[in-house]
Amino acid sequence: MNNAALVPARPRGRPRGKPPTRESIVVAARALFLSRGYRGTTVRAVAGAAGVDAALIAYHFGSKKGLFADVMQFQCANALAVQDVLGGDPAALPERLIDAVTGLWEDADFRQLTAHGDEAAEVIREYLEHELLARLVEFLGGRDATARATAVVTVLGGLIYTRYLNPLPSLAALTPAEARHHLAPALRAALAPRPRTPPAPRPARPT
Repeated sequence: MNNAALVPARPRGRPRGKPPTRESIVVAARALFLSRGYRGTTVRAVAGAAGVDAALIAYHFGSKKGLFADVMQFQCANALAVQDVLGGDPAALPERLIDAVTGLWEDADFRQLTAHGDEAAEVIREYLEHELLARLVEFLGGRDATARATAVVTVLGGLIYTRYLNPLPSLAALTPAEARHHLAPALRAALAPRPRTPPAPRPARPT
């Protein structure tokens, strides 16, 4: 007897009953990406682990790459939560930003996820540019918010690149507390409001 015939086929599309959340799929995908790597993880395997049809993953995430991006961005969003990092004493914001970045990247699981080459680098770049930058602009407000937020993201991106992605020995050797001590002044300067530039004087009319 064919045992496969005894197993009912899983219905395609959104399952009946309580629909699974995106978060449950992300959790299942994260576990598989960690254990099998990006290339060793298939959409079908994630669907099986999450107990859903593969079509539901395509519906929510578009592709395996889109699912991986959500896993990475879920990690980033948790580490750089607005209420935790941007809230509190404004004077200590540079230190909180650096602690959030180093705390995220010192996590062994996150470092393992970022080892998956171009896919991880692209997700990190998009998160810095579209998520963190936009939140900082909104938080800072004012006429120079975009310039200040861009300077902050540039410093943090430099920290990520030179400490984790393509480490410089001198920076990689620092503890997170030492990295905070060295980089907080640069972030504080980046966050400072820009002085208004006085208009250039008009040339005197010839008499």
